[in-house]
Amino acid sequence: MPTAPAHRTTPLPSAPEPGGRRLAGVITMIGSGLSNQTGAAIGSLAFPALGPVGVVAVRQYVAAVVLMAVGRPRLRAFTKRQWWPVLLLALVFATMNLSLYSAIDRIGLGLAVTLEFLGPLGIALAASRRRVDACCALIAAAGVITLMRPRPSTDYAGMGLGLLAAVCWASYILLNRTVGRRVPGVQGAAAAAGLSALLFLPVGIVLVVERPPTAGSAAYALAAGVLSSAVPYLADLHTLRHVPARIFGLFMSVNPVLAAVVGWIVLGQELGPIEWAAVAAVVAANTLSILTART
Repeated sequence: MPTAPAHRTTPLPSAPEPGGRRLAGVITMIGSGLSNQTGAAIGSLAFPALGPVGVVAVRQYVAAVVLMAVGRPRLRAFTKRQWWPVLLLALVFATMNLSLYSAIDRIGLGLAVTLEFLGPLGIALAASRRRVDACCALIAAAGVITLMRPRPSTDYAGMGLGLLAAVCWASYILLNRTVGRRVPGVQGAAAAAGLSALLFLPVGIVLVVERPPTAGSAAYALAAGVLSSAVPYLADLHTLRHVPARIFGLFMSVNPVLAAVVGWIVLGQELGPIEWAAVAAVVAANTLSILTART
């Protein structure tokens, strides 16, 4: 964040106050989180007509359009060393969204997002050797065991899809680091989004030919793409310029709660006290790890 020259005792008149920037960043984070979870909820309304695969296909198309426009990758200039992580990132990106939306279809938005969130949480905890992080891992594990406890109504396939989404999100983070080191700017992410959309192009063609979507289902899927891909991506670009990484990470940990609330309000997916306790355990584990981390 720019600062005034050393000889000045007050900021430049034209420069906004740091507190104002941070407040704007926090507001943007709230909007981004709500947009992401609302988009997923709206997209699930198109499941009866398009299925999770069809909704994910539309979401991938929207993400590709946005990222390609922002990143403008110079694909012909990519080397073999740059292409390999980009191709893997595209595959992981597609699998992550498909497994998440399939999990939402089976176990609901709140639980699916909670399980998916174990991906970045696991990355953070695995890189640490602190005792407090070991305790955080135990807290998160207790939450997951609670969610997956044997019951007649337990959907283990849905739970497994949620955990697959978590593995994909962790892989997505690690691959993004590699792509970021090898490809300048956001060109690598943009290229991966474009390739991921190409993977789903045959799906879109088959759906249109065999089961033409209604105007309503197409609108729901398109809204999911805009709210869950375009808006969060552009919002995060703005947020990370004005909000410290720790605050950003803390807010990210609230996403399972936002998902549960949105799923309840938009889709009528109510969670019981035990499920809420499990969600709270996963959120608390991440929050505790971030708050106790060294700067």
